[in-house]
Amino acid sequence: MKKIIIFAVLAIATQSSFAQFIKIGPKGGVNLSKVTGQSFKDEFNLGYYAGGFIELSLGNKWYLQPEVLFNENSVRRTNDFASLYNNLLKTDSLKNIKLQYISIPMVIGYKIANVLSIEGGAQYGIKMNQHETLLQNGKEAFKNGDLSLLAGVEFRLSKFRITARYAVGINSINDIDNRDKWKSQTVQAGIGFVF
Repeated sequence: MKKIIIFAVLAIATQSSFAQFIKIGPKGGVNLSKVTGQSFKDEFNLGYYAGGFIELSLGNKWYLQPEVLFNENSVRRTNDFASLYNNLLKTDSLKNIKLQYISIPMVIGYKIANVLSIEGGAQYGIKMNQHETLLQNGKEAFKNGDLSLLAGVEFRLSKFRITARYAVGINSINDIDNRDKWKSQTVQAGIGFVF
């Protein structure tokens, strides 16, 4: 009986200290995104994201926050796209394009105050949709991966998190050629909850 009581006390103490070190939760929100380059309109378009995060405490002020998110970004191609890639473009190709990614952000944060922290990091996006209707013969127009740098702020209201973040792509996602460099830019705003 003593062993059971000691084990229960140790389990409760371990769980309590573990809960202070690691927090998990869901998050979601809106994306305002665009792709730079003459092939796409220079405007931000509305999309969304949803997923989850793990917050790992690195002391009183610092934390590491890996995330897994589903991102949908919308972009609109211009007539320049058609003139640059006339021989590749399908006649019924899309004008409005939705890019869907599984994104894996790795963020490090610093708590400025109890309710406010700043964040920075990197994100790798794995393209989910292929958009075979855009180019002839099913050739892909967009690369399968998008690497971005992140910066943002997070408001911490008890168990709720309100996040605003900016992501800028550092590699071209043009998978056709090097004539036009396509780089992603996204502004995110959303909410999360810590269990």
